[in-house]
Amino acid sequence: MISVHKIERRQSRQIMVGNVPIGGGAPISVQSMTNTDTCDVDATVGQIKALEDAGADIVRVSVPTMDAAEAFGKIRQQVNVPLVSDIHFDYKIALRVAELGVDCLRINPGNIGKEERVRAVVDSARDRGIPIRIGVNAGSLEKDLQKKYGEPTPEALVESAMRHIDILDRLDFQNFKISLKASEIFMTVAAYRQLASQIEQPLHLGITEAGGARAGAVKSSIGLGMLLADGIGDTIRISLAADPVEEIKVGFDILKSLHLRSKGINLIACPSCSRQNFDVISTVNELESRLEDIQESIDVAVIGCVVNGPGEAREVTVGLTGGTPNLLYIDGKPSHKVDNAHLVDELEKTIREAVERKKSEGDDGSSIQVKVS
Repeated sequence: MISVHKIERRQSRQIMVGNVPIGGGAPISVQSMTNTDTCDVDATVGQIKALEDAGADIVRVSVPTMDAAEAFGKIRQQVNVPLVSDIHFDYKIALRVAELGVDCLRINPGNIGKEERVRAVVDSARDRGIPIRIGVNAGSLEKDLQKKYGEPTPEALVESAMRHIDILDRLDFQNFKISLKASEIFMTVAAYRQLASQIEQPLHLGITEAGGARAGAVKSSIGLGMLLADGIGDTIRISLAADPVEEIKVGFDILKSLHLRSKGINLIACPSCSRQNFDVISTVNELESRLEDIQESIDVAVIGCVVNGPGEAREVTVGLTGGTPNLLYIDGKPSHKVDNAHLVDELEKTIREAVERKKSEGDDGSSIQVKVS
């Protein structure tokens, strides 16, 4: 039986980060953050372009000093993807990057200082149509909240968020989104669930300081998966101690798994066993490496034997079933035989031809088929 489970998403107010809509039913955007020295313009531009090539919708750049703000202006001129500046404490930096073309300001109004400084930042953002992201983090809660709750809790995160929201409310500024991040999954999930019912602004999801590439991907998948399955979340960032490009890949994989975005190859592959007629693992690794440039959605199955292979191959655009010989399926129908020596080359060629065919037919590949047993 072919079925697609539809998640009912929380209704939120829509804001615009550059040309990317956030909330209001818009596709959930995937973002990352540069880890280069912002003052190293060439290195930062290079990393942003790599993230853009990987499919990033938005990129965040830390701007801790006025020198970094001037460098940000040069970076902004050389890239196309919307940029968010990450700013703490010094309101003058926020004012400067606003002048230089930032698409969103990531600040916490409460740590900017006196209200006239916060007002100056908000007025600048309002005049230029720049949204603000309030970012609450369990590792940097206000001292009085740490004392009140004893330790970071969901309630402490929400109370901190509401303090910042109240400041923006007093200034009649509603063009903002919120994040509530902790490294502990259940704390993060509980905080987002609480806040989601109290405000209408879009929510930026993430498990902060999640860990390395493998552990961080697992923690983020579980935590964000719980929230996204509830319909909560309008934009996501996967925090990994790894190449930021990996954050984009994991983000899209999470959304594809939940049928919330379909961008790039949706690869179905068996874990391999002694029944396999070719090396499934090396074939899949090589195929993924070669096809990273494909942004269109297409379903591909690589199954090493004839037990499950034909059934999976019939449900996808391109499917390979191990056998004697191996058999390639196109659009659910047996097409031709492929020997082991030419597996990856033939798969890549067939997949690229299928992508071009879909383009010429006007099919953006946005609908994917998922077998639910």
